[in-house]
Amino acid sequence: MQNSRRDFLTQAAGGLGSIALAALLADEVKASPLTPAGYPLGGGAKRVVQIFCCGGVSHLDTFDYKPELVRMDGKECKKVFDTFFAQPGNLMKSPFAFKQHGQSGRWVSELLPHLAQQVDDITFISSMKAKSANHTPATFQMNSGFTLNGFPCMGAWLSYGLGSLNQDLPTFVVLPDPRGLPAGGAINWTAGFLPATHQGTAFNPKGQPVDNLFPPSDVKATDRQAALGLLKTMNAEFGAAHPGDSALAARIKAYELAARMQVSIPQVVKFDEEPEHIKKLYGLDDPVAGGFARNCLLARRLLEKGVRFVQLYHGGAFGSPRINWDGHEDLRDNHLTQAKSMDQPVAALLADLKQRGMLDDTLILWTTEFGRTPITQGVGKPGRDHHPFAYTCWMAGAGLKPGFSYGSTDELGYDTAENPVSVYDFHATVLHLLGIDHTKLTYYHNGTRRRLTDVHGEVIQGILS
Repeated sequence: MQNSRRDFLTQAAGGLGSIALAALLADEVKASPLTPAGYPLGGGAKRVVQIFCCGGVSHLDTFDYKPELVRMDGKECKKVFDTFFAQPGNLMKSPFAFKQHGQSGRWVSELLPHLAQQVDDITFISSMKAKSANHTPATFQMNSGFTLNGFPCMGAWLSYGLGSLNQDLPTFVVLPDPRGLPAGGAINWTAGFLPATHQGTAFNPKGQPVDNLFPPSDVKATDRQAALGLLKTMNAEFGAAHPGDSALAARIKAYELAARMQVSIPQVVKFDEEPEHIKKLYGLDDPVAGGFARNCLLARRLLEKGVRFVQLYHGGAFGSPRINWDGHEDLRDNHLTQAKSMDQPVAALLADLKQRGMLDDTLILWTTEFGRTPITQGVGKPGRDHHPFAYTCWMAGAGLKPGFSYGSTDELGYDTAENPVSVYDFHATVLHLLGIDHTKLTYYHNGTRRRLTDVHGEVIQGILS
């Protein structure tokens, strides 16, 4: 049976999935308009790993200890609380005990015993403010700076602004939670209006890490080589006939990189060479934490191989309280469940990067979309509602003051009391630590010079070393 031209081209490119190709094209564009400037501000960070905890982690039950909330537990609050579901209840103390840890004396709840041991390497921002109390817009903002979808995410901006550190892997890799995708799905790692080469390459949590990376098993090697040989001839003829067209040359380079990925990706996802104490450190055999632990260890291996930006998602989409941090009904049960799978792997990643000397030029970000209310969601209920007015994120690594806390909330943890930090400020600081002036990382689109921080943002000078 004679194959059609469409069938031939499909088989010729059979091992190269569209998802992989979009990110792989970044290798051909090693220099964006900003790349020649290198690190104009002398930023010490060269790579980033971001942990995003989906659902809204409660600052009041993790890192923001409030003795006054303990004293006022169960009482009606005289303040007018703005809540997402308009179901204000009584004040509720944390169901978790807090203790001070490290030389810095940072308060951390019993929910996170492993991260509590790492506080002297962490820079806490206790006065974050989000623009939305809705999961999807708030998730978009933390990833792209905008509450609307379709804008380039931070990883795409870094790929565009700094280019690649390696020849064999994508510049920007996303590791979704094995339990599901975040609110908004793949929009969270889009390149938006930037060239598609800069979008994130999402690895599968199960099975082959990248779809269609290898040709179908029913395609013979000899047939594939013959098809590729003919395709090479056709490409050469097209290039000779259209000397001013660079699109084909770019695509050919993408195919070449994809071919190298067929070797590099199986190597990077293979943990056999990792010593047993490292596997134990991350908790790979833990029945609860094992899936996310593998992603954290994979993140370290990808960073070692020169991936510029690795983003890990902990938790799936909203509306699924057992697979994310959305603690409406029973915050204690919800946060216990989520912390058991997040705490040890993230603490291990931080410790592992430090012991390898990689923390000196790696930036770790721990983020969520918003916090939770000091009051219950409804009278007599044990859950907390969405809360964008105050929450906690943290950073660690190059260029930061370790064991340092910035900003604070009021006595109940409802609003910021000192040094409020917007998501724009957070992003401006990340770019600064990578040596980029956030006002200069721009892209012209629809008559506007767009940037990650829109028209806002100030670098958080107080956390810089």
